[in-house]
Amino acid sequence: MPETKPEYKEASKKIESALYEVKKVIVGQDYVLERVLVGLLAGGHILLEGPPGLAKTLILKTFADVLDLKFQRVQFTPDLLPSDLIGTQIYNQKNSDFETILGPVFANLVLADEINRAPAKVQSALLEAMQEKQVTIAKKSHKIEEPFIVLATQNPIESEGTYQLPEAQIDRFMFKLLISYPNAKEEVAIINRFCTEEPVQVNKILNKEELFEFQKLANKAYVDPSIVSFIGDLISATRSPMDYKLENISPFISFGASPRASLNLTQASKALALINGRDYVKEEDVEKLIFDVLRHRVTLSYEGMIAKETVGSILNSILNKLKPKLAKIK
Repeated sequence: MPETKPEYKEASKKIESALYEVKKVIVGQDYVLERVLVGLLAGGHILLEGPPGLAKTLILKTFADVLDLKFQRVQFTPDLLPSDLIGTQIYNQKNSDFETILGPVFANLVLADEINRAPAKVQSALLEAMQEKQVTIAKKSHKIEEPFIVLATQNPIESEGTYQLPEAQIDRFMFKLLISYPNAKEEVAIINRFCTEEPVQVNKILNKEELFEFQKLANKAYVDPSIVSFIGDLISATRSPMDYKLENISPFISFGASPRASLNLTQASKALALINGRDYVKEEDVEKLIFDVLRHRVTLSYEGMIAKETVGSILNSILNKLKPKLAKIK
């Protein structure tokens, strides 16, 4: 593999500096921080699942400060209306005409807090914004300024008063990340940082234009045909395991991943390569992201749930079957 172009190494150093600034505020959660950064560089939305109180809002707010992006937080509730999210038209008596008031979705980073508490109409409005990067108000379309990333949270503990997200909307999320409690050492660091020390001030490291440039660099990263073939086989195996002699897991899968999963996995792998200062994707980039891209896209069958299988065990079986094939291709 030829030597990496200098602009990729320079971009990696700048991205590392941005991540360092975020870590001045956020204790631990290195895995989540890196994946959020990958999502920003790949232009992908993120679904974050974890108990309350784990700094999900603070993570996105800090990224917005460091990257000089507009941030908006929307608390999703059962009585939320589409107009509360995307905006509406109001009558201006002074002008004797209607004017459009744009909603909080018009931001670069939008935190959809407890997204599964909002009804179907709100989810439908958000779905248009996520996919088309525009919203429709009174039959008129309004473009959302890019970069535009939705980070949605779900609380796995409480299910009362929640609505199941439509499969079409779940598939729009590049990643589903699982956030967990800090360990005892991190807990002490959190107490010290927020209760006994001076408040931390972060510096703006990147601006919107630089982020755009880094997104373009990531998109140009080289992906070897053997890795493209591996990604294609991986996604296809979740839909047709019998074609890959995976008879043991075939009864456990109800629905596999869509082609959007293969696109997301490739885009995210390119972004991770850029973070690591490379202009080409390695097999390890893909492997690191497989579970984040696919854990919300593979649906277990009734037989799979009875057998106490998990999406993780299914994906491990597929990987164990396909990795030797990738080694042979190389």
